[in-house]
Amino acid sequence: MGCNSSISDKQEHNSNHVITIVFLALFIDLLGFALILPLFPSILDYYSQTEDGFYLSLQRGVDWFAVMAGIPPERKYNSVLFGGLIGSIFSILQFFSSPLTGAMSDSLGRRPVILMTIGLITSYSLWAASRTFGVFLLSRIIGGISKGNVSLSTAIVADLHSPKARSKGMAMIGVAFSLGFTLGPMIGAYLAMETEKGEVFYLRSALVALMFAVADLIFIFFLLPETLPKENRVSSVTSGFQAAVDLLSPLALFRFSAVTRGKESPSEENLQNLKILGLAYFLYLFLFSGLEYTLSFLTHQRFQFSSMQQGKMFFFIGITMAVIQGGYARRIKPGNEIRAVKRAIILLIPAFLLIGWAANVAVLGAGLLLYSCAAAIVIPCLSAVVSGYGSASQKGRVMGILRSLGALARALGPILSATGECGLLLLPPLPTPTPVDTGAQTNKANLLPLQFTGWQGLRFASPSVVLSSSSPLLYLVL
Repeated sequence: MGCNSSISDKQEHNSNHVITIVFLALFIDLLGFALILPLFPSILDYYSQTEDGFYLSLQRGVDWFAVMAGIPPERKYNSVLFGGLIGSIFSILQFFSSPLTGAMSDSLGRRPVILMTIGLITSYSLWAASRTFGVFLLSRIIGGISKGNVSLSTAIVADLHSPKARSKGMAMIGVAFSLGFTLGPMIGAYLAMETEKGEVFYLRSALVALMFAVADLIFIFFLLPETLPKENRVSSVTSGFQAAVDLLSPLALFRFSAVTRGKESPSEENLQNLKILGLAYFLYLFLFSGLEYTLSFLTHQRFQFSSMQQGKMFFFIGITMAVIQGGYARRIKPGNEIRAVKRAIILLIPAFLLIGWAANVAVLGAGLLLYSCAAAIVIPCLSAVVSGYGSASQKGRVMGILRSLGALARALGPILSATGECGLLLLPPLPTPTPVDTGAQTNKANLLPLQFTGWQGLRFASPSVVLSSSSPLLYLVL
């Protein structure tokens, strides 16, 4: 009994050590990644003002796309659309790279593969040196391809011995995301403001991002242990890559086909559970990313938020999520994750209705508070549950599928928001309907009930209504 207790204590100590290293490494990585977020509009304006030929040719294509999508031909809206499309490209590249890195790590181990994601150093170096849009875009492409360390971090946590440790680890990954995306944009904006005369405004942010990437690589090299023993690895890299082909097909992803190969395929019941969890994960991030993309439109158009005010808004969201993830989500007992996710999904319904129909900043703040509390729970809990499926040699593949579904959702969500919602979001204010004109004019958008909550909010409410009305569907899926 004493021997078993000693082994258990040692395993728990090792798990806590791994979780701490993964948290710090991912936090440093995300700090560097998030530095660029508040600078995107200014960077696009910079290349537009320098009359960069490659940028202008792409801008004409985006302008054509905006006209076809029914978005008003105004420069500020098309610049945001351009930035959103670049973000979608980044997620599409992650969609392709995540399963490949996951499959490689199942064969070679987690540590060597995560050390091979040094492409981020190249990406940030190119960003710092970029004076043309082509070089800047190349830096984003290399960054997207090299951004496999997030899926590897979840695979490392999935290797841990106990469900409790895995649940805690996934929650801490969520905290790293929240803190990284809270502090990173603020640091990036501050560095841009401190630019000296004659210096490109984004140079300091790029150099600091490069510094974070180098520090992260050194930190991982010296402190991160290998978590996948050789006896639990797949037989060869070739077999891993053959399985990775299944991860590049959306249909195969939803079927979790890659984990059905070999002798250790999951039972039919476990496979069905994985399919349900994967679908819920995809639907949530698909809808979440679409609304996340339109949130800046809402605050800018309705409340005239400046860039700094939007930064404070995202700071509030990030801090709230970090507190919930660190104080509540990581303490959710194994087996109770799905129940917590369902409660969070129900909480999203009033959250997004408040955000969509807010007539003042106080109501918006209440909606964002509910939204932050719910969003802090869904992804960490779903990730923790999924990490419990699959054999030891398949953990990386399972988490790679999940990350690929998330990348696919984030690639498609903003595009859908831009093409299907921005035309409505950016319409000029509409007159308050009267009992006489609530017929054909309001039926066009099927939004007659909004006359009771403020017709002026119509152009902003649609994405929120879509997400809130889809929340019961997510609840039923689970």
